[in-house]
Amino acid sequence: MTTQSMTAGRTSIAVLTEEHPPDPAGRRTRVAELRDQIDERLLDVGAVLLRGLGIASAAEFHDVVSCFGEPFAAYHGNSPRTAVQDGVWTSTEYPAEYDISLHNELSQASRWPGRLFFCCLSAPESGGSTPVSDGRAMLAALDPAVRSRFESRGVAYLQSMHGGFGLGRSWQDTYRTEDRRTVEEYLRVADAQFSWTDEGDLRIRQVRPAVRTHPVTGERVWFNQAEQFHVSSLPDTEAQALLDLVESEVELPQSATFGDGTPIAPDELAHVREVARQNECAFPWQPGDILAIDNMLVLHGRHAYSGARRILVAMI
Repeated sequence: MTTQSMTAGRTSIAVLTEEHPPDPAGRRTRVAELRDQIDERLLDVGAVLLRGLGIASAAEFHDVVSCFGEPFAAYHGNSPRTAVQDGVWTSTEYPAEYDISLHNELSQASRWPGRLFFCCLSAPESGGSTPVSDGRAMLAALDPAVRSRFESRGVAYLQSMHGGFGLGRSWQDTYRTEDRRTVEEYLRVADAQFSWTDEGDLRIRQVRPAVRTHPVTGERVWFNQAEQFHVSSLPDTEAQALLDLVESEVELPQSATFGDGTPIAPDELAHVREVARQNECAFPWQPGDILAIDNMLVLHGRHAYSGARRILVAMI
């Protein structure tokens, strides 16, 4: 096993490379041997790239991830994904020509994964990296006035899910059920405000902190998805086309305000995106790679790409 590091700005990825790939029967034992080292590096830099384990299927990926904990069995986030097997999904299915901005997974929810694991089964011809950015460095680099507004007000995440026809995803597809009571119980447990429209659409409002404290390291980190939920995250022409279809932003599939309901200015979110990019660290995927990240210490995203790309994700 060789150990290296790649760094950009104040973000680092530890790279652990197995020079002699273990046979499938011995892979789980090898990962168990490395677990303490991986855990330590994740709490330090927030991201660890594992190479040389010979992962070639979703089942093998799941087996490695289960060495670290029980993978999430269900996903009710806003990202379009397809379940590959229990606890393993495709990475966000978003058009290849667009970047996915840096964010913390499910930071709009009351429960989020502590760690994410990405696995490359097929590398793209070009682009397609999964960049990460240190949330501690990001918080420190934000303009103090912008940071203060987010810290004091938090973020309100707004979602509008149609009941069978409309913009975005339906609530039936999101929650994998046709039963409103099942959805309502899930949202009550999730401490989310919700209402139904006369047309059968579901409106959800979740107010969460924009900055949180890591439960192990005790560090304050930027932890939210305000810029990704906000309509300004879309290209200008697409954002305007969406706004032309609705009477107010609350009818958009997703949007965001400060927690007290006041608007977040687009220039504030542009500043947030720029600070995240300043410390972005990325690498070209190789088939069999696994990237493990601490979901609170680092943000992650996706670069635009060309060619076939198959990246799977699991969460614990």
